[in-house]
Amino acid sequence: MKTLYPLIRPLLFSMDAEKAHDTSLKMMKWMESSPFSGLMREKRVDDAFSLWGLDFPNRVGLAAGLDKNGACIDALGALGFGFVEVGTVTPRPQEGNPLPRLFRLKEANAIINRMGFNNHGVDQLVENVKASNFNGVLGINIGKNKDTPEENAVDDYIHCMNKVYEHADYITVNISSPNTPGLRNLQFGEALHNLLAAIKVRQGELATQHSKQVPVLVKIAPDLEHAEVEELAETFLTHNIDGIIATNTTSSRTGVEQLQHGNEAGGLSGRPLTEMSTDVLARLNKALKGNIPTIGVGGIHDGQSAVDKINAGASLVQIYSCFIYQGPALIEAAARAIKLARQ
Repeated sequence: MKTLYPLIRPLLFSMDAEKAHDTSLKMMKWMESSPFSGLMREKRVDDAFSLWGLDFPNRVGLAAGLDKNGACIDALGALGFGFVEVGTVTPRPQEGNPLPRLFRLKEANAIINRMGFNNHGVDQLVENVKASNFNGVLGINIGKNKDTPEENAVDDYIHCMNKVYEHADYITVNISSPNTPGLRNLQFGEALHNLLAAIKVRQGELATQHSKQVPVLVKIAPDLEHAEVEELAETFLTHNIDGIIATNTTSSRTGVEQLQHGNEAGGLSGRPLTEMSTDVLARLNKALKGNIPTIGVGGIHDGQSAVDKINAGASLVQIYSCFIYQGPALIEAAARAIKLARQ
């Protein structure tokens, strides 16, 4: 696929962005069970790392958002990733926001999306996970339905936890997408304390029920002031959260305002996010003082930007938007650079 992708990309980029996304998933799904499945397999960079009792073949994972329904886990797992995260999934299926809602900013190697947690619901995701043959580390990212009031958000997260716990190697609580109204309010104050307290109680109950300890991570936004990062770190330490993913997409448009689609509503991801995301990651790790592991994501576009996340304190990294632009070659470049930097 690494050599094939540069040939396929012009065709995909000639399509509407969301149509290209859907076509890519359908193509991968078909290929993984076809005589051409070998074309999907890439030699994985071996750089073993253990965290949360899990063994990661290397430190580069796929961020949530590409495979929201867990429909292509086997195909994505064959591309050389050290781990794969699927979702965001909600209790009930939902269509997401009106079309169009996904835009390429080609000059900036960036994407703006306002998808709105479009997915087939947690039950369908679980069925897809059960049907997969993936034997690597699998994260499942959970959220709330758009029409669930903020004060009832915890019910949606607990519902999803109950469904996915048995099938996940780790669970990510997404409270940082800018595309579900009010979701980012859950990152602060009493709302966050109440959510995390309930999640930790249920995590303990599920661990006993399934005789399996599944770490729970929280994904945060990059649009945070210094004091907000410190407050979040204190809250995460108070509730003994297992890990933090920093960061989600940004509402900022700095540097892309003049580009086509640059002022579309939604979350901006890709190369323009690199410095902002890494800065938040570094400040978060400083405030956590090494007590909670982090995953760095946001704008990784080459080996050095992946290493920069590790140098900012991340234990693992994830890619998505620049993977759309570069294909599997970016997975190898990032994993190899991290491995070499640690030698």
